[in-house]
Amino acid sequence: MNTNDMIAEIRDANLGYLMLAQQMIRADKATAIFRLGISSDIADLIEGMNNAQILKLAGTNMMLARFRFEDGTILGMLTNYNKDRNLAHSHAAILMAGQAVEEIA
Repeated sequence: MNTNDMIAEIRDANLGYLMLAQQMIRADKATAIFRLGISSDIADLIEGMNNAQILKLAGTNMMLARFRFEDGTILGMLTNYNKDRNLAHSHAAILMAGQAVEEIA
């Protein structure tokens, strides 16, 4: 994959993420803030964006979404826990709920 292809893939991922985020926020803001790991201020900004603004923001060459956890334990719970998958996902969600939301500085 060359650089141009990679940038195009990033833009596509950004567009999909922004469209999904906006849809989630409009449907249920509190749940979207939790699931996306964003602040209320950022949720308000995304909710109010028009299509042209979403396309412009998606066109950046940087990924807008990132992993919400820095802890390998949570990643392990989500990917490798075989005994009771639903319990592992619930436990991971509880741990992630305790983390601070990301702020744009």
